[in-house]
Parts: sequence; structure tokens; C-alpha cells
Amino acid sequence: MTATTDTARHAGIALMLGSAMLFSTAGLFTKGVEASAWQVIFWRGVFSAVLTFGAIALRGHWRREVMQMGWRGLLIAAIGATATAAFLSAFKMTSVANVALIYSASPLVAAALAWWVIREAPGRMMVLGAAIGMVGIAVIMGGSVGHGHLAGDLLALTMALGLALLFVLYRVWPDVPAAGPTALSSVLLLPVAGLMAPPLEVSSAEIGILACFGLVFALASVMMLNAAKRLPSGQAGLLSTAETPFAILLAWLILSEVPVVATWIGGALVMGGVILGGLARASDQPGSVPSTT
Repeated sequence: MTATTDTARHAGIALMLGSAMLFSTAGLFTKGVEASAWQVIFWRGVFSAVLTFGAIALRGHWRREVMQMGWRGLLIAAIGATATAAFLSAFKMTSVANVALIYSASPLVAAALAWWVIREAPGRMMVLGAAIGMVGIAVIMGGSVGHGHLAGDLLALTMALGLALLFVLYRVWPDVPAAGPTALSSVLLLPVAGLMAPPLEVSSAEIGILACFGLVFALASVMMLNAAKRLPSGQAGLLSTAETPFAILLAWLILSEVPVVATWIGGALVMGGVILGGLARASDQPGSVPSTT
């Protein structure tokens, strides 16, 4: 391991853990307001886009981050927009614990996608971890049947798929900027969200709360995508799940949400699978992805 590679790896770990801490507040912001899911998506998107584009301009990176993102940046923005819409909507339809635990399976999905797309062999331990994680997701969703939460669980799974795909794409295309596509993903959601729910019906107090959400979400997204460039797909996903226990704890302390038995059992399986798969890939190093250009 060279000093440069070691530094990049440590920076990636720090960025991913910081991103996870910020993302753990998403359930509080979304469920802590009376605004509908689409209204949350709209106002979070407005402030996230303004703040991110403003930061790009102030740093003098407009040309590189926005004008030169290319079709790959546009694709990443579209995937990010879809995943974000699913993620925020899921919180309004199921518990924070269910959302956090289901999409914490993203490293397992990322490993499978990395094997399929860029031939990063997952290894037996990762395969076993993925199998355990999938059983856990099935248990969580089974506990939601008959309680009106299954649709929210499926949206959380959509988020997990989108996040896994972003991890893999940034491993394949590390030169694609992170901030520009992140801001654009918020812009892409604005017309859809505006049509789905009147944004001006939200109170000024809640708009202020969602402004803070936009700042937190923008910062967390940029940190996560920059970290994904420096780490193997499986490890990046594993570190991103650090937010899961914090999200559940915050929901319990502030929203008084207590997970049901099926969530505890399924969640233990998911986290066990994620940890097992992550430990199996602990020796992976960035820079092993073959070029696709």
C-alpha cells in the first residue's frame, strides 16, 4: 500500500462516516413536519440545490462540476433523484427503523452490482452476507404486511438499489464530479414535486426546518459520493450503514418510535449480513477497478 493510497483510503473512511452521521437525521426532518412527502422533497430540493450550486460557484468549480459533468453526471443525477424521492417518501409510509435497516443493505447490493458490472469478485463471505441480508429484508417486510407499511418498505428498498448503483458508478467513473450531479438531482425533482403537492401551502416555520434539511442533505450527499471514489464499492456501502443505529436511536428518543419484533429480528439479520460481507472485503483497496473508457 502506498502512502497516497493509504491517505485516500483514510479520507474516504472519514468522509463516509461523516456522511452517515448527517444522513441519520433524515427521518427526523421528514417525519417531524406536517408537510407531505412531495412538499418535503420540493423544499429540501430547493435549498439543497441553491446551497450546493452556491458552494460550487464560490469555489470557482462551476465549469468542472457543472458544465463538464457530461452524460455520466446527468445519469448519476437522475439515479440520485429517483433514489431521493423514494427515500424521503418511505419515511412517511413506514417506520424510521424499517427505512434505515432496509437501505442499510445497500453494500450487499453494491457488491452484487460491482461483480456484474465491473467484475469485482464478491467472494464466498460476501455472498453469504448477501443471502443473510436478503432474508432479513424479507422478515422486515413480512412484519409490515397487514400494517400498511409494505409500500414504504418497498420504497426504502428502491433507495438501497439506487445508492448501491451510485457506489458502483463512482468506482467506475471516479472523475465524474460529485457536487454538480448532487445539486442537479435536486433540481430534477422540483417540477415533479411541485405538481404532486402545492409547495406554497407549507408554513414558513416548516420551510425553515426544511431549509436546514436541505443543507444537511447536500453536505451529506457530496461527502458520500466523494468517499465512494476512494473506497471499494462494498466497503463504501458498509461504512454508510453506520447511520442505521443512530437513525433508530434518534427516532426512539425524539419521535417515540419503537420497532416491532419483526424489525428487530430482520434488522439483526441485515446488519449481520452487512458486517459479514464488509469484513470479507476489508483487504480491498481502491484503484483496482478496470477502466471502461
